[in-house]
Amino acid sequence: MVVLDAMEKAARVRLLQTELNDSPGVCLKLHGPVADVEAAARAAQDIAKAMHVPVIAHVIPAPSPLSRAAYQAAPDYNPLIEQPSVQNPERQMDNQPQASFAVGLIETQGFTAVFEAIDTALKTAAVEVLAREKLGGGYITVLIKGDVAAVRAAIDAGKAKVEGLGRLIAAHVIPSPSQGVLSLLPK
Repeated sequence: MVVLDAMEKAARVRLLQTELNDSPGVCLKLHGPVADVEAAARAAQDIAKAMHVPVIAHVIPAPSPLSRAAYQAAPDYNPLIEQPSVQNPERQMDNQPQASFAVGLIETQGFTAVFEAIDTALKTAAVEVLAREKLGGGYITVLIKGDVAAVRAAIDAGKAKVEGLGRLIAAHVIPSPSQGVLSLLPK
């Protein structure tokens, strides 16, 4: 979500689909003018580098209409991680007002760590839990929502609580999330 947010804020691109892979990782499929997609790919590389995570960003200019069957996967559900592995976001409306809240993410390896982190986050600030996602390999992400200051305080407190209970993979705050990020949030 952090990479998608950076990509959409950097250029005029639209999220077509997300697809989980076995890394654990996500393939983000975007559409837009070639220059914008290239700018979004650079933004993805920059934010991933800052977060110390690997990313592969590749642009295919003017893909053949015949290749659609290869890159657009049918929606499906993975019972192992108890969630869809392919998501088609709801149609994004152009010129939507920017979200006036923040989304926070705490990702750990280990249930105990993520439960303790989210409990601490909720006791620290007025935020709400949006979802818990199992990503495989013991990786779990919890998403929270609230005003920017509350989400920052909650994420910082939750992040500090993980040490000694599990492994912190990531903790991040997305102020005013992009339309693509909003389309992926649980309703």
